[in-house]
Amino acid sequence: MVRHAESSYSAREDRTRGLSARGQEDVHRVTALLRDTPIDAVVSSPYARAMLTVQGIAEQRGLPIISYEELRERQLHGIDYPLGEGEFQAAVKRSFEDHDAALPGGESFRQAQQRAVPVIKELLRDYQGRSIAVGTHGNVMSMILHAFDARYGWEFWKSTSMPDVYRLEFQLDELIGVERLWS
Repeated sequence: MVRHAESSYSAREDRTRGLSARGQEDVHRVTALLRDTPIDAVVSSPYARAMLTVQGIAEQRGLPIISYEELRERQLHGIDYPLGEGEFQAAVKRSFEDHDAALPGGESFRQAQQRAVPVIKELLRDYQGRSIAVGTHGNVMSMILHAFDARYGWEFWKSTSMPDVYRLEFQLDELIGVERLWS
């Protein structure tokens, strides 16, 4: 899983916002980090920042980026319900404690998990024994991991960076290993 590189926050442009200058530089580091890793498919959230972060991985291998709408970032709140940074953190923490909590215009933890996890399970079946790079976001990545292992919760989400890279190992649809590759 490849969490997207740094992007300037804008709730109104969430789907289309690209990467900051630092984020663009980090894309080269992510691509170099995974250069020798066998990757058979590159999939991503349809959001620009996630796709841009895995674009170098796909180009290096001559692979298309397969976009899945279900892997988009969780909409924590509606655009008419703005949050400050402290409120944002508190709302994310609450969602890890109460999976059905949702702010006005937002999506609950459970709703986001129920749309994203089936895609991951489908990919595990379709690419069994092969490697997939998944362009993702911090919140939905944490929720996906939480579905396979409840230890991946609020503290894990808080510890992630932009970008971040994790190697997940599965046996069928059971998560048997997680290794952080980014530092």
